[in-house]
Amino acid sequence: MALRACGFIVFRRLASCLPPPDNIEYLLLQTSYGEHHWTPPKGHVDPGEDDLTTALRETKEEAGLGEEQLQVIDGFVHELRYEVRGRPKEVLYWLAELRDAGTAVTLSDEHQDYRWARLEEACTLAQYKDLQDTLRAAHRHLEDKQR
Repeated sequence: MALRACGFIVFRRLASCLPPPDNIEYLLLQTSYGEHHWTPPKGHVDPGEDDLTTALRETKEEAGLGEEQLQVIDGFVHELRYEVRGRPKEVLYWLAELRDAGTAVTLSDEHQDYRWARLEEACTLAQYKDLQDTLRAAHRHLEDKQR
């Protein structure tokens, strides 16, 4: 049985002179363990918990951003499958906009840093191709909704 985790690709729109979608930044958290990799907030599904509830709980725990601060974007959910220490893992990511771009991020002990980054910087930080592809898919989804 695969490990299952769920989370959100959280983004904010900057009130700037940049036109959409160049005014979009994505939230990435840097782990305080292992290789200190960067990912969107996510975590393991607790027994009896549904996937979306897990994503909301983990985003609150890891970044201090609760359901009331996020607007879930319809029509986007992306699944990643990979191995961690020889065990299969599945991760589901939804897409959510931070309602107020100035809302502070509050990290848990699991993370040592965070960054708001435009798409290309976010992809550089993410390192893993499947996560980069997921970020690009989220960005395309937002571009399509702008049209």
